[in-house]
Amino acid sequence: MPRGYIIGHVTVTDPEAYAEYVRLDTPIFEKYGGRFLVRGGRSETPEGAAKERHVVIEFPDYETARRCYFSEEYQKVAEIRKANALSDIVIVEGVG
Repeated sequence: MPRGYIIGHVTVTDPEAYAEYVRLDTPIFEKYGGRFLVRGGRSETPEGAAKERHVVIEFPDYETARRCYFSEEYQKVAEIRKANALSDIVIVEGVG
């Protein structure tokens, strides 16, 4: 069965406030079976424009990734990210 992924490209504008988002989002992603494959770390952009930070979270399937992202509990925490970072978020189905 194909896995689901939430992929984020983020430039943090307030690191102190963003740290609270990271603290609060992790248990929510884990509750939905999410597993971080990429969370920050070194990166380069050989083509195009990119944000400073990249995150890839793997879920059991696409629908679970969607349920997690659109859940009331995550959306409440996402307000912290939105206030303290510039983000592009994608939900995608992987190959099975």
